[in-house]
Amino acid sequence: MTERAATAAPAPVDLPYRIVWRSRSVRQGAHRSTQSGAGGIFRDLATLLEYRDPRRIDLRQSLRDPFGTLHVRRFEEKSEIGVTVLLDVSGSMAFEGSSRKMKLAADLVQVLATSVRRAGDTFALYAADEEVRDELGSPPTRSRAGETDMIAALRAYVPERKGASGLIEAAQRVGRKRNVVLVISDFLLPEDQLVALFETLSPHDVIPIRLVDSHENARLPSWGLMQLSDLETGRRRLVAMRPSLKAEWQRRIEARRSFFRALASRYGREPFEITDTIRWDLLGAHLATGA
Repeated sequence: MTERAATAAPAPVDLPYRIVWRSRSVRQGAHRSTQSGAGGIFRDLATLLEYRDPRRIDLRQSLRDPFGTLHVRRFEEKSEIGVTVLLDVSGSMAFEGSSRKMKLAADLVQVLATSVRRAGDTFALYAADEEVRDELGSPPTRSRAGETDMIAALRAYVPERKGASGLIEAAQRVGRKRNVVLVISDFLLPEDQLVALFETLSPHDVIPIRLVDSHENARLPSWGLMQLSDLETGRRRLVAMRPSLKAEWQRRIEARRSFFRALASRYGREPFEITDTIRWDLLGAHLATGA
């Protein structure tokens, strides 16, 4: 899904999010679960030997059984999940054009942290450039303590380190228990690092959120000298632009975008793209689909 620039709307108090898988957590929450209990949504029938709760005997089904087996009704409990944000704070995230990427990222983290806490789930943030930046993150928690300081640190942070390879280490910190993992980045990593990142996150429900500034790939002239900068490495070079080079440049941009979208969809959900301004209604609808 792609979001285009529009009139800025105020950030919502909550962002809805949904999963299509079942949580295995034994702690009660708001999501569908593999746990059985006394309440919740009717799940199925089981024999009394399989589920020893005589309070839930289904007399009608038991009387129908030709072998006289007692059947009980099982109900699905609702459980919590873990929600983790992996945030790219590499040099390319310092780009400022029509917007400031780090401000957009901080806005996203703030609303997500509040929404997750209010839903009763755990929230964690791991920020990384060439390494994990523990001073910007938060371990899994349900507490509001430290949330204000975390957001203030993100808003004040100016990315300097060029690479984002630390995101792979951050992904390893999520663990093996299935989480919803939102990856917030411009995804300008080398292709081999992108593959490694998504492979590391393969046990999880991955939601890529790509931040784009419309000035990054502004319309290129067909002729002329241009000073170009690589947002991820910081290297600069003088280029004599011509029609053939312009066409090749645009082809590579589109090829990279297609590669990223195919990779993201293979390992997780379809990526959500934010260009310049966050459309909270579209983001909420994307998260609420659960797939």
